[in-house]
Amino acid sequence: MTSKRIVIALGGNAIQSGSATAIAQQQALNQTAEQLIKIIKQGYQVAITHGNGPQVGNILLQQIQSDSEQTPAMPLDTCGAMSQGMLGYWLENALDEQLQKEGLDKEVASIVTRVEVDPTDEAFRHPTKPIGPFYSEEEAKKQMQTDDVQFREDAGRGFRKVVPSPQPVSILEHAVIKSMVNNDTVVISTGGGGVPVYRQDNKIFGLEAVIDKDFASETLAELIQADTLIILTEVEHVYTNYNSPQQQALHEVGVEELKRFAEEGQFAVGSMLPKVRAAIAFAESKLGRKCIITSLNKALEAIEGRAGTMVKA
Repeated sequence: MTSKRIVIALGGNAIQSGSATAIAQQQALNQTAEQLIKIIKQGYQVAITHGNGPQVGNILLQQIQSDSEQTPAMPLDTCGAMSQGMLGYWLENALDEQLQKEGLDKEVASIVTRVEVDPTDEAFRHPTKPIGPFYSEEEAKKQMQTDDVQFREDAGRGFRKVVPSPQPVSILEHAVIKSMVNNDTVVISTGGGGVPVYRQDNKIFGLEAVIDKDFASETLAELIQADTLIILTEVEHVYTNYNSPQQQALHEVGVEELKRFAEEGQFAVGSMLPKVRAAIAFAESKLGRKCIITSLNKALEAIEGRAGTMVKA
């Protein structure tokens, strides 16, 4: 048995792989919990983070469609908090069931998490993260003329609103999360990268922004002094020359070599590159720390060194 501390960052496929109904997503999380319990039962102290892209997107659509004087739409930061509560609740139930099946005397709890960002971050001058529904070019231009928003064409399907994606500076609830993990509670937090906030005049304000889940998970892992960060995605390994005849899986890789691959453009900007950058940051943050990138069903094998890509300084 071990008391090593692990942060597990769940990918979107751990929550929604097909239907967006509540039942389907809960079923997906039940299957995810069956994999997570394999790690928890080994005695690791575990903190779990997760994505929320499809879920917060659906909440935004609901807000837009029902927006009226009687039911005004909520802002993006509030929608992010809603998604954290919903997904945390579902995952709590799924993990509780697995803990009881295994006869493990552990508590599980979720925390709506606020992630502090710098309001002067360069990202606020160059919004890049598409959210919400698709609009025609005419509709997008009309909204940009009346509101302080930006739209961009997205994948040939129309125009979508874009918001900033700033870097996380700190996590306001990190001390609480660390205390709970110290007491052997399985903690679910930092959903969807957390709710982006900033401080001014002793007040905290939410922002219309989206924080990358992998960067937020890396920040949490540092703040609660985790030994290992596990970033779960759809593939077992990080690959060079992905989806080509020259494709090659990376097993154990140093940060300098991984940086070189990133500079060569080996990793897709919207998918693997943020995971690689988060892995490098965590491995470099303290001697002995490591990051593993792999698929959900290979997570325990990867921790044991039998699967996945392990990143070390």
